[in-house]
Amino acid sequence: MKSHDITAEKIIEITKSWIDTPYLHQASAKGAGADCLGVVRGVWREAFGKEPLPVPPYSPTWYNQGDGEALLNAAETYLSAKKNAYAPANILVFRMLRTGPAKHMGIVTAENRFVHAYAGRAVTENWLTSFWTTRIAGVFSFPGVNS
Repeated sequence: MKSHDITAEKIIEITKSWIDTPYLHQASAKGAGADCLGVVRGVWREAFGKEPLPVPPYSPTWYNQGDGEALLNAAETYLSAKKNAYAPANILVFRMLRTGPAKHMGIVTAENRFVHAYAGRAVTENWLTSFWTTRIAGVFSFPGVNS
């Protein structure tokens, strides 16, 4: 598919098809295993084709500061910045510690819902509660997708 063929509704449909994929660090295989970045990578591949670059190894913990701002920097490079965190199909990047690097992400599926993956859970859809919204470090969309 070309980017002009992809709507927010299609991104949400693809994203929800990842629900119940088991959590597996550094994986991105629908139904077999994925982490939070793996879900976003898988949606990218299904919607746009080849990913823009190979993903280097990264730590599994939200609290490790050794990776710097790699996740946020990559989002700023390959995704489009947005202002409305709650717009469906947007990608949210989270900073789990106030002073730590951004280390988690998910895709908005409704005004107050998002899909993400984390250790101990399969890919899941959750409410965008204040726990999550107070940790948003960046709001993005896939290139060419109007949300």
